[in-house]
Amino acid sequence: MASFPDSVNENEIGKAKFIGELLVPVAPFDQKSGREAWTVAFAPDGSYFAWSQGHRIVRLIPWSKCLKDFSMGQGGEGTNASSPRRLSCQNSDRGQVVAVAGELREHTIDCGDIVWGLAFGSSVPEKQSRCVNIEWHRFKFGQDQLLLATGLNNGRIKIWDVYTGKLLLNLMDHTDIVRDLTFAPDGSLMLVSASRDKTLRVWDLKDDGNMVKVLRGHQNWVYCSSFSPDSSILCSVGAGKAVFLWNMDKYTLIRRLEGHHNDVVSCEFSPDGALLATASYDTRVIVWDPHKATILLELGHLFPPPSPIFAGGANDRWVRSVSFCHDGRHIASITDDRLVRFWSIEERAPQAIASLPNGLCCAFSTEGSVLAAGTRDGSVHFWECPRSISSLQHLCRMALRRVMATQQVEALAIPTPLCDYLAYKVI
Repeated sequence: MASFPDSVNENEIGKAKFIGELLVPVAPFDQKSGREAWTVAFAPDGSYFAWSQGHRIVRLIPWSKCLKDFSMGQGGEGTNASSPRRLSCQNSDRGQVVAVAGELREHTIDCGDIVWGLAFGSSVPEKQSRCVNIEWHRFKFGQDQLLLATGLNNGRIKIWDVYTGKLLLNLMDHTDIVRDLTFAPDGSLMLVSASRDKTLRVWDLKDDGNMVKVLRGHQNWVYCSSFSPDSSILCSVGAGKAVFLWNMDKYTLIRRLEGHHNDVVSCEFSPDGALLATASYDTRVIVWDPHKATILLELGHLFPPPSPIFAGGANDRWVRSVSFCHDGRHIASITDDRLVRFWSIEERAPQAIASLPNGLCCAFSTEGSVLAAGTRDGSVHFWECPRSISSLQHLCRMALRRVMATQQVEALAIPTPLCDYLAYKVI
């Protein structure tokens, strides 16, 4: 079995540019579980990077400082210009106030239990709460406030003020591990949690963390969830080949997507909402049209492709995580074959690859130029995304697809080739 099809020469695939890593000091005897970096996250405004570095600890670093340190390591004074910057992260400032006179500082949060899920959220004051009874609130979230939600091993969700490091809310209702968290991108501070208790729960932080709805339908663990860019649709994935799409205005199930042969563990919408990428232990990333429930592209990590029976078991190519770049043209995947792959949606073969032992999760930076990947030892590695200038056609397509579903595009009185392009049928 191979990692690439016979038609692809591995030596001709570009090597992704490794720009740095954040290392966590580990004692030689500390090999037990609990030190994994299950989640990495970037703040919506690009101000902070956060990751779960194991043993209850979440680390937050100003992203601009991180990039500056990496660039110094690649050619700054007193460093080896040929090697990336390696930063060692100690936990010496736990509990300190982190915003002084507008200055952002790196800091540590002890969450009290193993951290599985992370999500940043920011408020838009004019975005009203979806709850009816909003006469009195304990918390008033301002526009300049940045929140961090942490999903814990004991089923709790803790909400922190990023700038002060203070615990604001302690949400308790899940009965098992909170595996993933995601905020609605519309600034409403609606939070969705995915849990091993087989449910998704919707929380309204503007209503003091009131739980609005329980979404039931998964028959097994729920691994991940993701909002569409307009916050109207939620995708959730989990064990048992399940891919669910939910209407988040009515909190009802829209449809299930059928196509994977093993647990589906990661999902993310494209920036225009026209595409949905899902990653599975069946060795594939599938790119869907979520509006029509059709498969547009399959990105394979094992060749020849395994049969459904083989794909449903252990195969050494489990895809752990997938992330959509903000340019709408690149996808990254993390797999158990010790590689991170950068894909272009126009190609079936990776555009660039890099070595990554024990990778677990990945996320693109807010502007899309850097990919961060967390590993089993609590460290994070960073690469530059392959660079290319988006065509005017693609930029126009993204602008149109942000406001039009596939069915609306197909109803336009335009030539078929143009319709197919706008519907991503020719990727």
